[in-house]
Amino acid sequence: MIRGVKYLYNELGERTAVLIDLRQGRGLWEDILDVATARLREHEPSENWATLRGRLEKTGRLKKVKRRA
Repeated sequence: MIRGVKYLYNELGERTAVLIDLRQGRGLWEDILDVATARLREHEPSENWATLRGRLEKTGRLKKVKRRA
């Protein structure tokens, strides 16, 4: 059994739900949330790194670095 996780069962003894103690199972909950977020975003268009880096540098969210020739 995983610490901080309890299952709820129906009349047939089948697992129907899970309870996660957020104090004990914090890492597990964060993993579940990461997977859910990734699945929601899997069909979003991607952007190449050079384009993204340029946009972040232009807005000041990423420090410009000297690129090697």
